[in-house]
Amino acid sequence: MVAAGIFEVGWAIGLKYSQGFTKTLPNILTIIGMVASFYFLSLSLKSLPIGTAYAIWTGIGTIGTVLLGIILFKEPINFMRIVSIVFIVSGIIGLKLISIE
Repeated sequence: MVAAGIFEVGWAIGLKYSQGFTKTLPNILTIIGMVASFYFLSLSLKSLPIGTAYAIWTGIGTIGTVLLGIILFKEPINFMRIVSIVFIVSGIIGLKLISIE
């Protein structure tokens, strides 16, 4: 599941660098990231319910993309962004805990 989320972050950031799919290398890396992300997500569906897996996958992607946006693109950081990330992390942890059988 973590690998799926990491690759999701990678392709989301790749979209920014691809500048509307006009840059060859970022385009290729973005597509590879998409395929890898979906592949690892599909593997996680063997042991997790779809709703839980999807929420965790998008949560990891959201958190990673926000953090890299702050680091790489100097996007603003403020108290409410931090609080929102904490809520996402709490939700991911909660979903993972209730899906353990």
